[in-house]
Amino acid sequence: MESQELVKVWDLPLRVFHWLLVAGFFTAYLTEDDLLTVHVWAGYLVTGLLVFRLVWGFIGNDYARFSSFLCRPAQSIAYIKDLVALKTQRYIGHNPAGAAMIVLLLLSLLATVITGLAVYGADQAAGPLAAIGPGNEKMWEEVHEFFANFTLVLVFVHVAGVAIESYIHRENLARAMVHGYKKK
Repeated sequence: MESQELVKVWDLPLRVFHWLLVAGFFTAYLTEDDLLTVHVWAGYLVTGLLVFRLVWGFIGNDYARFSSFLCRPAQSIAYIKDLVALKTQRYIGHNPAGAAMIVLLLLSLLATVITGLAVYGADQAAGPLAAIGPGNEKMWEEVHEFFANFTLVLVFVHVAGVAIESYIHRENLARAMVHGYKKK
């Protein structure tokens, strides 16, 4: 790390959550029907991680708490306009665009998980929604695939945003999500 003063921003539980979520989502996304058992367990991992993040959003460190970064949509939109102009304000924790992305990712992942459980229940008569019955299996499958693909698009936008922010502010934000420190 550089000789600049650093501050611990991303605590270990949040960093582990982040990278396990990446692994869980991509494992589920890439296995689909081919490896159903792996797909289902990756989905359960994502479900558990979403529950953890909801709790950590209230009891985690200052930077992990929803109260420290959630903002009005107008603030996120204004920030994105500044981002397009490459003149954004630097934030130690999540910026307003990041806040919007977290909300979108969590909601999209939640919809993916719920519809995945519905598909599993309808197709295999298994899981917590086993009693759902096969009546609407195709509809649940379509909605599940939509949210999985929408989540993937959000991930690409998120990674692009991290890359652009890293360039603008001359700091490696991906590396900060590994060791937890950012420049003060």
